[in-house]
Amino acid sequence: MLGGVPTAVETLRQGLTALGHTVTIVAPRTAGAPADAPGVVRVPALPAPTYPEFALPLPLGPAGWRRLRGLDVDVVHAHHPFLLGGSARRLARATGRPLVFTYHTLYDKYAHYVPLPRPAVERTAIAWSTRFANSADLVLAPSDFVAARLRASGVRRPVEVVPTGIDLARFQPGDRAAARQALGLPEAGPVLLYVGRLDREKNLEFLLAAVSRLAGPAPPRLLLVGRGTRSAALRALGARQLDGRVEFRGGVPRDELGPFYQAADAFVFASTTETQGLAVLEAMACGLPVVAVRSAGVEEVLADGVSGLLVPEEPGAFAAAVAEVLADRDLAEKLAAGGREAAAAFAMPLVLARVVAAYRRAIAEAGRR
Repeated sequence: MLGGVPTAVETLRQGLTALGHTVTIVAPRTAGAPADAPGVVRVPALPAPTYPEFALPLPLGPAGWRRLRGLDVDVVHAHHPFLLGGSARRLARATGRPLVFTYHTLYDKYAHYVPLPRPAVERTAIAWSTRFANSADLVLAPSDFVAARLRASGVRRPVEVVPTGIDLARFQPGDRAAARQALGLPEAGPVLLYVGRLDREKNLEFLLAAVSRLAGPAPPRLLLVGRGTRSAALRALGARQLDGRVEFRGGVPRDELGPFYQAADAFVFASTTETQGLAVLEAMACGLPVVAVRSAGVEEVLADGVSGLLVPEEPGAFAAAVAEVLADRDLAEKLAAGGREAAAAFAMPLVLARVVAAYRRAIAEAGRR
């Protein structure tokens, strides 16, 4: 699955392995994935009825549980409070190891995927995730606003802010003309870019409406990189509103995203449900000016007027900000430079040091129990 949480897990695995640590990922078996791979243990799973790309792990049987018990680990790190999160908690308790939990997602904002009354699902998601967080030895939050939200919802366990890091060697400015040629884009003309899932919570209907207001002799082309449940509906909407100025490039592996950022003139982002905004950071690292709807998660990585532009959730205001960035070269260069400087604070070595320190504290605390 392409998304923020899988990216965060894999980025963390790569960084820890490079430092000499041994990492084993326990994950659901997905269509087309091998049963196992080096450092990966797959458990049986079924596609989620309302989101087929999301795999729902089945309860572990005796054989699967013996396999997990056989893993020689110092810390158990859960990245989801439901499903396999319960297995992580059980493993930690059975082996006397600390349980670390990263609260990646505002789970109540995804209630529309559950075919039950939405208010009840939202309340249940908050209650269950809070209960799981209180069963962990340490909770990691990707941003200050998530940490504050956790404490307000009743989390009493230690909470530390540790964002997802980015690989600055992979995401950096490049040759714009070469990137456009490689992607089959026209050499001239402004290009706007969005990278992320094409799902309801990403607010893409708003984004298309805002971009459709950008007219003139050379209206910008919009590239949407990603896939999701709203893909067909967005294609139809884009054909009506943007008259051939929108391209859907589908899902792209993260190590192939660089040229998309390098080819564009601005990154546009309308989601209001982010806990951090990883794609925003990648765009900033590539020196791409960002225009985003003002929201708590994005505000913590992007300073308005310094490393990007934050605007209200209003199509006219968003379109005006994009037009300003495209027309004012000095502003675009200022935001690009500010974005790169801000993204440097999220470099993987810095984040990894914080993760390892958090693990060591959790292990030490468990040893004193």
